[in-house]
Amino acid sequence: MLEKCMWIGAVTACTALFAASALVEAQTVPSTTPTTATVPVSNAVKRPAAAAQGSDDASDYKIGSQDLLDISVYGQADFTRTVRVNSRGKISLPLVGQIDTVGLTALQVERLIADRLSENLLQNPQVTVFVKESLSARFTIEGAVGKPGVFPISGQVTLLRAIAIAGGKGNLGDLSNIKLFRTKPDGAAETLTFDIEKIRTGESPDPVIMNDDLIVVSQSRVRAAIKDSVFADVLSIFNPFGFLRP
Repeated sequence: MLEKCMWIGAVTACTALFAASALVEAQTVPSTTPTTATVPVSNAVKRPAAAAQGSDDASDYKIGSQDLLDISVYGQADFTRTVRVNSRGKISLPLVGQIDTVGLTALQVERLIADRLSENLLQNPQVTVFVKESLSARFTIEGAVGKPGVFPISGQVTLLRAIAIAGGKGNLGDLSNIKLFRTKPDGAAETLTFDIEKIRTGESPDPVIMNDDLIVVSQSRVRAAIKDSVFADVLSIFNPFGFLRP
């Protein structure tokens, strides 16, 4: 009878702790993002989202070895193809020959191909080069995720997809305060703050991850505090299955 009362008491205590933690979290979740060294979500998402559409960030990406490029020439289906940069940093196209691409931007490669085609073949060719797969680009994700580490950027990787690649949110992860650290082409450091729930509901766009981005998923302070203090102590004292012991 005494063991049964202890079991009921443990369940009651755990339920009260969970209810208290949920109430505290609801009251302590910040309604605005920090203003120090951060960019508000409404502004931060605009720059990465535009990158996928050919913004300055995307155009500044330097092509690397083993990258996969989609190349097309307007009105010339014979010149449209997908090629991979070889280990020497070159691509080869019919009637154009070999072109060194490593270290160049997609826009620079477009100009090189257009110059070659305009020499003897076409008048004012309109060339488009798109980096379809970037095996030389990497991003890093750390903190409260399933598998922190460094991952290659294959195709277009957004923030949601990056977290999924890293095994999803950890047990104590706080998805309302995701930090993204980025170095801009001019060398200046930039810190962006995102709320994953707003991205999931469509309230905010899903930003595109760029080369060398660092993503940090912070722990929920309330959940971590409860786990490391009262809650852990209660579970160690009151074992709900203690009555099963011989």
